[in-house]
Amino acid sequence: MKRGVVGVVLILSLVFGVALGANFAVAAPYPITIYTGSGPGSVYFALGCMFAKVLNQKAKGIISAKGVTSGASVANARAIANGEAQMAIIQNDVTWEAYNGKVRFKGHPVKNMRGIATLYPEAIQIVVRADSKIKTLQDLVGKRVVVGAAGSGCAAAAQRVLTAAGIWNKINKIYQTFSEAAQSLVLGQIDANFTVIAFPAPAVNMTAVRVPIHLIPIPDNVIKKLHTSGYPFYVKVIIPKKTYNGMDRDVQTVAVRSTLVAGSKVPTKIVYDVTKILYTNLDDLAKAHQVAKQIKISQAFDGLMVPLHPGAAKFFKEHGLKIPANLLK
Repeated sequence: MKRGVVGVVLILSLVFGVALGANFAVAAPYPITIYTGSGPGSVYFALGCMFAKVLNQKAKGIISAKGVTSGASVANARAIANGEAQMAIIQNDVTWEAYNGKVRFKGHPVKNMRGIATLYPEAIQIVVRADSKIKTLQDLVGKRVVVGAAGSGCAAAAQRVLTAAGIWNKINKIYQTFSEAAQSLVLGQIDANFTVIAFPAPAVNMTAVRVPIHLIPIPDNVIKKLHTSGYPFYVKVIIPKKTYNGMDRDVQTVAVRSTLVAGSKVPTKIVYDVTKILYTNLDDLAKAHQVAKQIKISQAFDGLMVPLHPGAAKFFKEHGLKIPANLLK
């Protein structure tokens, strides 16, 4: 009797394994923990938790997802590495560092990280008052510039951009948080403020609602210098006029891109379903944060710094997208 039961189980296992494919033979519902951001005020947290909710609704019985708070991008990459997270939202500069074992991941590359898609740009926004005479990066020479909080990703980005522009050592650097810098700019205690954040950004609106502002553009030659200096993850973006009070023109800048990633061991069928649900439920994600309106399938590969997961690749191929060869590893 026992042998008969075991035989039936083995036969069923083989049948389902053949029918679904080895990568599809998983217990249902498949558990997914999504690492997001540092708390309720984080865009990553808002989107990640809403996405988990949508996955549970749209893939009922197939996927059981939960979005959890985390230490943001670097912690998220490490959670993918050790299997604590099956998926995560991570800035593309951090995915590049992690996969290639650079900077904060030197000697510890995260080779099991796979991309699903890049989502939306997190732009470098160099804020000045609208009545300022500062119009270009070169006009920042000798000025009081907040470059972000000490040790922050914003400060690192400011150093890269201003070094590429040749003026990093020619400004008066001030280290403050977003909220501190907003107040300082309103009071005229600083001349410019660097932020790296999705737009429209509450951190920038903190200034703009009190005094009109402008954003300083980053020209093509500086973007080219960033790329040749070893920072391929920066992508060119345009912030539309009227995004903030006082903006009377479109502004070109650069951005890192938030990226939805998965562990390489997450089954192909699961990631295929996740990718499909992502692009067919963007209106639901926008209820969590309006930045979801910037997510476009046509930009899924923009700034993607890690190989594409086979499940995502299957979805994009079905929708006629040409996948860059470097992403099919």
